Amino acid sequence: MIATPYLIGALDIGSTKTCAVIGELILEGDGPAQVKVLGVGQVKPSGIRRDAVSNIEETTEEIRQALKQAELMAGMQPRGLYVGISAEYVQTSTSNGVVAIGGDEISEDDVERVHEVARAVVVPPDKELLHVIPQDYSVDHRGGIQQPAGMIGTRLEADVFMVLGSGAAARNLRKAVARAGYEVAQLVLTPLAAGLSVLTTEEREVGAAVVAIGGRTTEIAIFHEGKIRHVALVPCGGVSFTNDLVKGLGIPYAEAERVKERHGVATIQLVDPEQSIEVPGPAPGARKHMPRELLAHIIEQRMDEVLTLVLHEIDRAGYAHRLGGGVVLTGGGASLEGTLDVAQSIFTMPVRCGAPGAGLTGLADSVRRPKFATAAGLMLFGVGRIREDLSNGRGTTLRALSKVGGWLKEFF
Repeated sequence: MIATPYLIGALDIGSTKTCAVIGELILEGDGPAQVKVLGVGQVKPSGIRRDAVSNIEETTEEIRQALKQAELMAGMQPRGLYVGISAEYVQTSTSNGVVAIGGDEISEDDVERVHEVARAVVVPPDKELLHVIPQDYSVDHRGGIQQPAGMIGTRLEADVFMVLGSGAAARNLRKAVARAGYEVAQLVLTPLAAGLSVLTTEEREVGAAVVAIGGRTTEIAIFHEGKIRHVALVPCGGVSFTNDLVKGLGIPYAEAERVKERHGVATIQLVDPEQSIEVPGPAPGARKHMPRELLAHIIEQRMDEVLTLVLHEIDRAGYAHRLGGGVVLTGGGASLEGTLDVAQSIFTMPVRCGAPGAGLTGLADSVRRPKFATAAGLMLFGVGRIREDLSNGRGTTLRALSKVGGWLKEFF
């Protein structure tokens, strides 16, 4: 297969699916850069994962299959993969750094130096430093500065957002990827990736919360003034809906999942009271009919609970009245019809459903669904890494690359 310096591989290993996306950053002289989706692959695990990698051998095979699908579409093989790690396995904190400025004005070297001071914290042996994201700068005690380079001052201070991941989870992910025959270019926090793919630059600036409803968990990432500010987790997701149907309808898990996908809605208001669904009966081979309203009622109760917990987390973080962009729902669970209706009844702010695709070319339609938000975001994160590398090298390439837009550069 053909390799290219600007080829990006992304891998989202979730509890209910493994998804791979291959993309390419295309640069044509001084013209605008393009982020092109080349291939997409998806594999469902044999069961529901309980851990970052609950079964190395099975996970390895799923990674291999998902990437093979994506590679067949792309006709190319990525060298390294940007792999998502769930908020379930990370902890976040903020750190502060201060340096003295020796020259007439603040240089890029001074900015890097203050970042080094801010990140110079003790990382526990069971943790791994995943991200150090600059938040705000102060020059001579004047805060609220986004780009200090070029300013005149004698004292530079920086606040950074630090993400530490579980060392065991990180090692397991790398081991599974290596066994599949690939390398991990970087582990990336999944709600950060989702924010890259579904939020607009304006939403990140005025404030927005990305709510990714996954299989086992619902991840929350709050963005404000262009930066990620808070990460949280609600331990409920699509699997919780299915388990509720198992108990409420008295049917096997596989049948409950089928009924949810085929007939499920998140609010009873969307159901005809006269409509019924067919499910397995008590005897082998028997079938019985149940009101579809009962199915909708069970799902609505759990969806209401999950989104209420999300609202409480946003309020606890101090952003309940600071999100001008509102809440953006994404992830597989957000695709359930009626989810937006339930959310609008809970959140006193704008709510929309977010899917990747904006700014992407090629097979963009293949990822334009909420369940691909993380995988597409991981690809965009890889684009940002290439952008950062090129910014330290070729000026002509950087001018073209800068036209990708501010929706990436503010994270790097």
